[in-house]
Amino acid sequence: MDLELLRTFLEVNRMRHFGRTAEALHVTQAAVSARIKQLESLLGVRLFDRHRRDIQLTPEGHRLVRYAEQLIAGWRKARQDVALEGLQQLAVGGSLRLWDILLQDWLHRLRRSKPGLAIIAESHTPELLTRRLLDGLLDVAFMSEPAQLEVLQIEEIALIKLVLVSSRSGQSADEALDGDYVMVDWGLSFALQHRRLYPDAPEPQMRLAQASMAKAFLLELGGAAYLPARNVVAELESGALHLAGDAPPIDRFAYAVFPVRSARLELIKEVIKLFEYKVRLDHIIES
Repeated sequence: MDLELLRTFLEVNRMRHFGRTAEALHVTQAAVSARIKQLESLLGVRLFDRHRRDIQLTPEGHRLVRYAEQLIAGWRKARQDVALEGLQQLAVGGSLRLWDILLQDWLHRLRRSKPGLAIIAESHTPELLTRRLLDGLLDVAFMSEPAQLEVLQIEEIALIKLVLVSSRSGQSADEALDGDYVMVDWGLSFALQHRRLYPDAPEPQMRLAQASMAKAFLLELGGAAYLPARNVVAELESGALHLAGDAPPIDRFAYAVFPVRSARLELIKEVIKLFEYKVRLDHIIES
């Protein structure tokens, strides 16, 4: 099996457009079409339904996605294992929202503390991270709402204190939540707690997936949002953002998830210790 066929298949699935896929892969559109036809011929099934400009996966195409991802990731991991024999290696994954606020700094500390460690780092949804752990493609994954499975060990690594901040000073929680409030996707448990705290709050017009997106939006256009305390220290100290006085913080936790039986268990335990638990803004939050 030519892995380029699988890479092209996954890229077409992501782009849903042969022309944009060709641009992304730096090949001609005819080459993309030929690769998909060759892959369909090898498998004996149609992978995409094409209706004018609308490209959708067939049921067979949907089933192939997981295996294509596994084969490509497995080959990348095997290539690293062979090429870097004798070196410690670690494949890590994290949810997008945790890379945004927690994992990037941890990755820097990991590299400084272990400059000889060969690292593969990925970001995926929690569902895909769990699947890649079970498939042996990741050694450890970091997420805020891990699945409870007997074959996976879960350890709490960090407390993420979310505080309601606004571009306007002196606002109450009700004032901050009215009008230009930005709802950040912190997961299901946050949404439920948010609803319990503010049952009468109006439906927000803005919903954003990541903290960095929300913070940039607030600084540029104004508004309010629940953001991690550790990520708004400078803005609160400079007066660019302000705490909504009577709004309670909402605590979220980040977890490390890894197989109960792992050849790299000692290494995983060691790198987990690099996480920082202390939020530097405690004195501001409590004031």
